[in-house]
Amino acid sequence: MNNHQKLWGLDLGGTKVECVVLESKDNPQVLARERIYTEKEKGYLHILNRIKLLVETVAEKVGSRPVRIGIGTPGTLDPLNDCLKNSNSTELNGQPFKGDLEDLIGVPLTIANDANCFALAEARMGAAHHLRPDATVVWGVIMGTGVGSGIVVNGKVIGGLQGIGGEWGHNFLDLSGGDCYCGLKGCVETVISGPATERFYKEISGKSLSLKDINTAFQARNDPHAKAAIDRLCHFFGRSIASVINVIDPDIIVIGGGVGNVDALYTQGIKEVEKFVFNNRLETMIVRPKLGDSAGVFGAAFLVA
Repeated sequence: MNNHQKLWGLDLGGTKVECVVLESKDNPQVLARERIYTEKEKGYLHILNRIKLLVETVAEKVGSRPVRIGIGTPGTLDPLNDCLKNSNSTELNGQPFKGDLEDLIGVPLTIANDANCFALAEARMGAAHHLRPDATVVWGVIMGTGVGSGIVVNGKVIGGLQGIGGEWGHNFLDLSGGDCYCGLKGCVETVISGPATERFYKEISGKSLSLKDINTAFQARNDPHAKAAIDRLCHFFGRSIASVINVIDPDIIVIGGGVGNVDALYTQGIKEVEKFVFNNRLETMIVRPKLGDSAGVFGAAFLVA
C-alpha cells in the first residue's frame, strides 16, 4: 500500500457504528469522522445496510471511496468458516459478516475484534507510540464488564490461528471467581472484571456499590470492605498480568476499560506484578491509554496501514 493511501476504519459497537478516515499511516490526521446508530433491533441485514449508508456518507464528505476498510467488531471472525463468533451483539454471531458486507459495499475488509483495535491504536498513535516508540511487543489490555486484550508485534495484530489471540480473560485464575459464561470456572474475567469486583464487595459487605464508588471509598480510607475489594483486585491483577508477561514479555502494557481507572493498579497492582513475574525486576511499563474512546476506530483504520 502507498504510504499516502487514506486509511478507512469502522468501529462496530453494540448500538452504534463509527467511521473515520485518516490522511495516511505516517500522517494520521482525521479527515472525516461520523457515527450513526445501527438500529440492531431491526436485524442483521439492517445493520449491514446502516454500515453501507455510513460509508457512502463519509465517502461523499471526503470526496473519494475507500480502497480497503479496516473494521473492529465486538466479536471475532472464525477463520474456519468466516463467520463471526463470541459477539455480545448476538445478531452477528454465526453470520458471514465479512463476506456479506464486502459484497454489499464493494470494498475488501480487514477485520479484528475491538480489543485488537484498541491495542493497535495505542501502539501506532497512543500511549505506547509516545512512551516507547521503538516497542516491539505492545499488549493492550481491556478490563471492564469483561476482560480481553490484543497483542501487537512489530506494528501488526497477532490474531492467531483460531482468531483467539489475546483472549487472556478466559485463562484460569482463581476458583473464587465462580462460573464463567464460557462454561469454565475461575476465569480471569470472573475475578478482576468490574462486575466481579462489585460482586466480591457485596459478598463481604452486604451492600451493592459500583466499582467507581468502591474505588472512592478505598481512596477515602473509611471502608474496610472497599479496601479488601481493591486489595484483592490488585493481587489478582498482578498474578494474571505476570503470567502473560512471562509468555510474551511485552515492552509496554496499556490498560483500558473502566477497571483501568482504579489508580491503585498503577502502584499497588504493579508491585503485585513484580512478585509474580519470572525475573529479578520488572522493566515492563504498565500505563493508562491515551486515545480514550477513539482507540477502536483509529485501530480499525490502522488494520489497513
